[in-house]
Order: sequence, then C-alpha cells, then structure tokens
Amino acid sequence: MTPEHARAHLNSLAKPPGSLGRLEDLAVRLCVVQQTLCPRATPRRCVLFAADHGVVTEGVSAWSSEVTRLMVSAIVSGGAASSVLAATTGTELRLIDVGVVGPGLPDGPVHRNRKVRAGSRNLALEPSLTVQEFHEAVAVGELEAVEAWRSGIVVVAAGEMGIGNTTAASCLTALLTKSPAEATVGPGAGASEEALARKRQIVADVVARGRPRLADDPETVIASMCGLEIAAIAGFHHRASALGLTVVLDGFVATAAALVADHLWPGVARSMIAAHQSAEPGHAVALAHLGLEPALDTWQMRLGEGTGALLVMPLLDAAAAIVARMATFDQVGIDTDGS
Repeated sequence: MTPEHARAHLNSLAKPPGSLGRLEDLAVRLCVVQQTLCPRATPRRCVLFAADHGVVTEGVSAWSSEVTRLMVSAIVSGGAASSVLAATTGTELRLIDVGVVGPGLPDGPVHRNRKVRAGSRNLALEPSLTVQEFHEAVAVGELEAVEAWRSGIVVVAAGEMGIGNTTAASCLTALLTKSPAEATVGPGAGASEEALARKRQIVADVVARGRPRLADDPETVIASMCGLEIAAIAGFHHRASALGLTVVLDGFVATAAALVADHLWPGVARSMIAAHQSAEPGHAVALAHLGLEPALDTWQMRLGEGTGALLVMPLLDAAAAIVARMATFDQVGIDTDGS
C-alpha cells in the first residue's frame, strides 16, 4: 500500500478531491501504516511510563521530583489530563512505574510497578543509566507492547510522566539528530530563564561528551543520557512496530524515545503517526528527522502524559471511517468523466 494508492482511493470517494483537507492526509498515513484500505482505529491503548530524573537537582525544572509521584497518583485516581482524555476518547489507559522515587503503588487494573531503579542518575555528572539498566527498562516497554498485542489492541500510544525528562529528551534529540543544544532545549514544564540557561549548558556539555562515541558504542552513549521512562517507551515503540501495531506518537519526550528506537532498530518510524508538534523546539527537530508530519501542528501543547496522542484518537476514528465506509462516485451514480 503506497501513499499514491491510498490517495487515489480517497479521490474516488463521493466528494471533491482533497475536500476533507488534513483529515485525508491522516487517512492516507493510517492506510499506509496498516497496509489496507479498511484501516482500524480501535481497540486502542495508551501506556504511560513514569520515572524520576537525577538531573532535577541541577535546577533545570520549575518543579521538584516529588511532583512525579503526585501526578502518578492523580493519573491512577482518574484526575489527570491523560486520565480524562483517555476516558473521553474511548482509549484504554495503563500507567507503568519504571523508576519513580519513593514507594510504588500496588499493582491494579491501571497501575503496574515495574521499577528498574529509583530514578536515573544526574546526567550532568555521570551516566544516567548503565547499559544493563537501559536494557531492563527497554524490556519493560517491550513487555507492555506484547501485552497490548495479545489483548487485540490495534492502535497504541506511549506517554510519560517524569519531572526533568525534557532535559534528557533534549540531550537525546541533539545527539541523534546532530543538532546544536540550543535547537533542542525549551522550558519544559515552565523553567525560568535562569533554569533554561543552565539546561542549555548541561545539554551542550553532555552531548559534546557523548557524540564522539556514538558510532562505536551507541547503547552506552544513549544510556548515559536516557531516562528510565524514555528507554521503556523506546522498547514499547520497537516491539509495537515489530508486532504490526499502529503507533501514535505523542510529544517531545515520546518522540525522543522514538529517535532512540529508530536509531537502534531502523525502520520503527514507519509504524508511526505523529499526533502533534509541541511547543518544545526540539520536537520539530525530532519529527523532521523521523520524516513525520504532525496531525495537529499549531496547538502549542507541551504537557506530555500522552495527551497529544489521545486528542488525535477521534480523528483516527474519522479517518478510518471515511476510507472504509464512504461511497465512491460510481456507487452514487456520479460520472466524473463528464460524459
């Protein structure tokens, strides 16, 4: 199924060609990813991976690490934005604690404790994760993708919760796209100008240390600046793609994880539909590197938590419906040849 084939089918439907605008672009992408003219958008699941980041002690965020655990509780109790949007859009929601500092919540229908370690190390001073820890976190994400596939899920998304994780995402984006730090660093969850300057310097220093070694030892370099939840999302993306699931890509942090996945396992991005382009500058850089066009590109979102991906789910419903259920010109008796 090529984009041209999908576009030709859309042009045969009972409407002026291209008259549904960007919805047709989304429909084409959905058809190409699923390799069918009868695409599906359900059943679907969003899996949120949560972890803390040692780099928060460097003053790169407006929030303390304590907020990660509090937001995990809010998600599980149904009061977070991701919880509300998942319920509103008919999307199953799961939350996986892969590295939140403090006692983990007991396993339940929504939450699972898969803690690899209590947060990553301070990447400004030392490697964030060892290669072994990186592998363990990747395996957590892969397991969640397998479980989604076994449950009959067709469309998946991965979100994250982790104060400080845009610093790690900026490092990975600059590293893997060969971009300067200033092109990938933004305010995250509202960093001050002073914190932003500190964040830019940390990202520049960390990437400068790692970039010369990337070609020879990619896993070690990536692990050195990767958060536990980012590694888990990379594993989730990799395995979901391998299993033939459609992956809806969320915001900046999830897209940094997609860069990791596509670098280590080339071709992963072919299974992805980009939900939106966030207000974080590094997100546009990452999407361009992956060759993905966002469905929502001017919404200025920057929350994470899978919220951008969740907002696109109803549009996927609409895209699938027009492809599979609309009548063609021939079926309604309209002669497009003018004869």
